[in-house]
Amino acid sequence: MKGPLFYSKILLFGEYGIIKNSKGLSIPYNFYNGALKTEQNPSNEALASNKGLALFVAYLKEIPAKVVKFNFKKLQQDINAGMYFDSSIPRGYGVGSSGALVAAIYDKYAEDKITILENLTREKLLKLKTIFSEMESFFHGKSSGLDPLNSYLSLPILINSQDNIEATGIPCQNCEGKSAVFLLDSGVTGETAPMVRIFMDKMKQEGFRKMIKTQFIKHTNACVEDFLKGDINSLFHNTKHLSKIVLSHFKPMIPSQFHELWQKGIETNDYYLKLCGSGGGGYILGFTENIDKAKQALSNYKLQVVYNF
Repeated sequence: MKGPLFYSKILLFGEYGIIKNSKGLSIPYNFYNGALKTEQNPSNEALASNKGLALFVAYLKEIPAKVVKFNFKKLQQDINAGMYFDSSIPRGYGVGSSGALVAAIYDKYAEDKITILENLTREKLLKLKTIFSEMESFFHGKSSGLDPLNSYLSLPILINSQDNIEATGIPCQNCEGKSAVFLLDSGVTGETAPMVRIFMDKMKQEGFRKMIKTQFIKHTNACVEDFLKGDINSLFHNTKHLSKIVLSHFKPMIPSQFHELWQKGIETNDYYLKLCGSGGGGYILGFTENIDKAKQALSNYKLQVVYNF
């Protein structure tokens, strides 16, 4: 038995900002995926995943039925039969490993579920986001619900504000294009909850709050608009500003061995780095106007191109 595939995601813009109502843009990343599976001779990894699912089910039973109902009888039977989540999505890397799992469980076991085939009104999208937020909080302590939403719909999602989201189209990839979005492997895993706590503590400082409002959100919103419009010059202008702001004000979220590399990109304009998800490790997101130059400058690191334009 193998269920449908659910893909990883990349939040191109909006990390931390969407907590404070900035715009955001999240895209599916089909390079990694996961599916619910049962097999005769499970590996140790499969057994560990099965145990994790049993704990997750205990948590799901606590979610009020008015939010979401599940067929727990069927779910429990499948877990007892050894079901696990077979996933290539790296954990702690900011590309939505728990989001794909949440989407898979909802898809298979939710009752009265909202399907991807129906007309997805804003109300339905917000309802899905609320359900997924509750479900994914098991993994992170607090979740926006966007990762599972992206994985479930397998469509780019535009976040206009916390209560205004829509499925969107993004400019077609141009495989010959020199400009690119890429992932840089930091070599260490990150955890979401401690990073969000650091952010919330910083938000208690008036200066930090002001910077978020007047600089961080301003450039995040501009990047989203530029990307969707395909305004490349303006996009890189705003991404450079965003990269500077993150280096100055979000240092704890950037592994220390990357501080210098981050600064070098800003100085040379060969590439601009930003957080991928909550940071603290995992992938770092990169933007470049010339992927060949970026590859040369980052030749000592593992670099994965996500999108050419």
